[in-house]
Amino acid sequence: MLDCAIIGGGPAGLTAGLYTTRGGLKNVTLFEMGMPGGQITNSSEIENYPGFFEHDKTGMDFMDTWQNQCFHFGLKHEMKKVERVAKTGDYFTVTLEGGETVEAMTVIVCTGSTPKRAGFKGEDEYFGKGVSTCATCDGFFYKDKPVTVLGGGDTALEEAYYLSNICSDVYVVHRRDTFRAAPSTVDRVKRKENIHLVTDTVIEEVIGDAMGVSGVKLKNKEGVITQMDNPGLFVFVGHNVNNAVLQDENGDFICKMNDWGQVIVDLSMKTSVEGLFAAGDIRIEAPKQVVSAAGDGAIAALQVISYIQEQA
Repeated sequence: MLDCAIIGGGPAGLTAGLYTTRGGLKNVTLFEMGMPGGQITNSSEIENYPGFFEHDKTGMDFMDTWQNQCFHFGLKHEMKKVERVAKTGDYFTVTLEGGETVEAMTVIVCTGSTPKRAGFKGEDEYFGKGVSTCATCDGFFYKDKPVTVLGGGDTALEEAYYLSNICSDVYVVHRRDTFRAAPSTVDRVKRKENIHLVTDTVIEEVIGDAMGVSGVKLKNKEGVITQMDNPGLFVFVGHNVNNAVLQDENGDFICKMNDWGQVIVDLSMKTSVEGLFAAGDIRIEAPKQVVSAAGDGAIAALQVISYIQEQA
């Protein structure tokens, strides 16, 4: 019987592992199919995590130290895929790929979300090298430079507005002639002089070299292709919430979710199921920042410790 099963090895999961083990729990296992680290390991530079300011360090370097610290305090790592989590009586049953099961007193789900890819040529090749899905993370790298934003929803336009205060010009590319964002958001963007709306247009290809992105090729509805020499491309076409582990065999969720498939939690990361916690990008209103995910993991871990103490 595990004291706590942590599902997902990104910043939220690793921080939860650190706090639970240092907090006195002896039997904590983190389940992650590969080596822990999460999406941040794809980043070539990190400048916005407090206390970490080394220009020659990558996201992989950043997360390596987290892993070593967590494992030092006794966190166990199982490189196995979790199929589902179920509440059975007072405890949880964690079903692994192949049918193996593990019992746990508590569970923290930190499986996050995955930004959707738009599917244009070069997107995967230059992801993390000029193609980004986070303006807060990477916008500063393009200070006083022109960038391209792909998307037509609230997130795309809000991030475009954020970038407009850093970059020289922001070109918002949208495949339709109207935006899905709230009218007030669209109006605010239209009033910003250095935001340019490029509608009825798609990104055909992102181009670059060993140094990263150098521009994008656009195709309008008439099929005319043009090129913009913008070194940064921000893609906001939605997220897939990695919530499959919270579905039962019938496909129903075991805890309360919102309409987008995000876990509904309170400020203590508690779900609607006692003993089940969710942290990081899988939860509602997640800022999708490493520092926030780490905070979530710490909060969930402290709640787990209190919960187990109350059961004793």
